[in-house]
Amino acid sequence: MKAIKSYVIIAALAIATVSCVENSSKYKTAIAQRDSLEQVKQALDSNYNQTLVVLNDIENGFSEINQKEKDMKVNLKGVEGNTTNKRQLIAAQMTAIKEGIEQNKAKIAELRKLAAKKGRMNSKLEGTIKRLQTEMDEKVVQIQTLQAELEQKNIKITELNTTVDSQSKNIAEQQNVLEQQKSTLKAQDADLNAVWYCVETSQKLKAAKIISGGGLFQAKKVMDTDFDKKNFTQVDLRNISSIPTNSKKVTILSTHPKNSYNLVTGTDKKITIEITNPSKFWSVSKYLVVQK
Repeated sequence: MKAIKSYVIIAALAIATVSCVENSSKYKTAIAQRDSLEQVKQALDSNYNQTLVVLNDIENGFSEINQKEKDMKVNLKGVEGNTTNKRQLIAAQMTAIKEGIEQNKAKIAELRKLAAKKGRMNSKLEGTIKRLQTEMDEKVVQIQTLQAELEQKNIKITELNTTVDSQSKNIAEQQNVLEQQKSTLKAQDADLNAVWYCVETSQKLKAAKIISGGGLFQAKKVMDTDFDKKNFTQVDLRNISSIPTNSKKVTILSTHPKNSYNLVTGTDKKITIEITNPSKFWSVSKYLVVQK
């Protein structure tokens, strides 16, 4: 029995000790340092991965530049007396090479920034950046030599500008066509959803030839044609849900499904037409004629 009590006491002391350790400032500091180190590790891993991606992009960029340069040199052979198209092709290839060089310059600058984030740049990465910069400087000199050769063969920068201007003109024309198409579609969409309404007295509706009849034995009839649209207000059926009549008594003369609207009387006793189902309301007639 004494032995059991001793074990219980020892276990209690152990638990108490662990609890005290967990609550101690040293323990909490150690946990915080561990978490901080983990965050630093994750940041370094991310930086390392970004560095590899940029390095790969730069190497691929140089490969593409070299290939374009080879293709252009092939086209340069026997270009004298050749067609204008051949010369324009060479000028366009030179443009592509220069664009590739500018992109690689930007990538090398990005690589320098990533290296700076590491604090002290390690010697291997520093050597890689120097090698890439040297390769870039040599490539720029090569392209300048090629540019001089183009000028000797009367493939001047004016031709290059002509090609670029032509491409820009084509893009501008295409953009203009797209804008016109958008404008046409917008107009067509507005026409498809256009509806009209007119709220007037019987006398004015007749004078405008919007309705006819209305005698003792003749019902009022909305005219199908020959009325002036200027007497109507045009709206988009998607944007209108209510039409105020400014009258305490109204009669809807045009045909609209009964279960697509409500006549709501306001506090001023004046009636508003609340459209509950727009597509159904305007399905029979695009013209709403209301007599007040």
